Amino acid sequence: MGWMADETGLGKTAANYVPLTPLSHLRRAASVFADHTAVIYGAHRVSYAEYYERCSRLASGLTGLGVAPGDVVATLLPNLPAQAEAHFGVPACGAVLNTINTRLDVDTVAYIFDHGGAKAVLVDTQFLELAEAAAERMEGAAPTLIECPDPHAGFPASGRHRTYDDLLAAGDPSFDWIMPKDEWESLSLNYTSGTTGRPKGVVYHHRGAYLMTMGTVVSWRMVLHPVFMAIVPLFHCNGWNHTWMMPLVGGTLVCCRDVTATAIYNAIHYDGVTHFGGAPIVLNMIVNALDEDRRTFDHKVEVFTAGAPPAPATLEKIEALGFNVTQVYGLTETYGHVTECLWKSDWDGAEDTAAIKARQGVAFPMMEHITVMDGDMAQVPMDAATQGEIMIRGNSVMKGYLKNPAATEEAFAGGYFHSGDIAIQHPDGYIQIADRAKDIIISGGENISSVEVEGVLMAHPDVNLAAVVAKPDEKWGEVPCAFVELKPGTSPSEADLIAFSRETLAGFKAPKAVVFQELPKTSTGKIQKFELRKVAQDL
Repeated sequence: MGWMADETGLGKTAANYVPLTPLSHLRRAASVFADHTAVIYGAHRVSYAEYYERCSRLASGLTGLGVAPGDVVATLLPNLPAQAEAHFGVPACGAVLNTINTRLDVDTVAYIFDHGGAKAVLVDTQFLELAEAAAERMEGAAPTLIECPDPHAGFPASGRHRTYDDLLAAGDPSFDWIMPKDEWESLSLNYTSGTTGRPKGVVYHHRGAYLMTMGTVVSWRMVLHPVFMAIVPLFHCNGWNHTWMMPLVGGTLVCCRDVTATAIYNAIHYDGVTHFGGAPIVLNMIVNALDEDRRTFDHKVEVFTAGAPPAPATLEKIEALGFNVTQVYGLTETYGHVTECLWKSDWDGAEDTAAIKARQGVAFPMMEHITVMDGDMAQVPMDAATQGEIMIRGNSVMKGYLKNPAATEEAFAGGYFHSGDIAIQHPDGYIQIADRAKDIIISGGENISSVEVEGVLMAHPDVNLAAVVAKPDEKWGEVPCAFVELKPGTSPSEADLIAFSRETLAGFKAPKAVVFQELPKTSTGKIQKFELRKVAQDL
């Protein structure tokens, strides 16, 4: 037994146990990095001391409105300073932060207000009518609306509600933050896209967010004082937790209201942006930018990309421009990214470098086990061929779905979170997504990965974006149908693209129809395949 036999007097005390929370990062940074620039948005530039004071005023102001610990405070905001401050100020008064997708319809926003029980909402003037209409449709008590004007972007205050600046002015800069007594306490509430029904409320805890920030610093090879541009919407997995992470390393957060190639290049050139995250559509935007929208820079920009795997052709082009792209993977239920394509030195110089980089890879440091399993929860052979479902276990997995125990139990069956993503595993353990389960095309009994077909089409010099879905077919059951967004000034025919795809793909995998149109996208840049499936059904 040794010394472990007697643990008398050994236990948790105030000296040796402090609940993990990302709030600790900003409290430390306010002192350690007091004068370092924390947040940039146009002329708005605040130090860490000022950032902490503003978040304290927000927490105090919300308390003055009657917001109590455990209440929900929602936001309808772009990636602006107020949204960043809400990530600290809302939990600092003990409340739970609910960042809401600004592109949702009135009915869905009303549902989220009701389901989450929002006590107050911070709302950008641009989305004020949406918030007001949603509040009117609620079944329960309407939340207090706090208007956040943005004169910099042409959205001055409407005068209909108390403003964010008024709230901060009334707040106490010395407000004593309400830190969690238990790191399992709820930190934030995020709603899934709800493409097949009402969105589900995903609940995060302080511990998971804290560990996500720690693991990301390691995986992104960060050193002190990175300059991070917030491109991933902060209403999407809380921006992959990057805003909570910045104070940890004394980083500078560059806010971005509208994501354009010009805005990205300007931020890199003028503000020295070193890191950002974004969907593959953002990479395309950078690669296909007009000459007049580009800016020069002489440093390597590190990029995390997630969503559908970027086409190898896109990766090749963007890396030639001075960007180093790392493929990551995750879901709303996992606080954002939980796997990474961790690069191996023996891959340097490989002919298929871009194809390797498109793999989802291995678990982040804060995760316990991520692998691919079959329907019986058994490990699939790591042969780069056998398909199964990605299963996830670790500290950065949600607490569960709010007010939905049945869905929570189903998601956690067998002691793992079931992702719903179909993948293979290479002999070295690296995971590679084959497709979402719902995106697999089964043609004449053969499985076709829409991702594989899209990757081939994206290699065509005239193609900007491609999405492939199933189209009903009398003979084969279903066949691949491609929706293609072309680059300006190009005009390949349907036959051209089908012939191009047949140069690489087996005949049954090549698309049998090509539709040229602008692709519908979510606010995070993901292509809305469910909309395209509706179109394909009627072709």
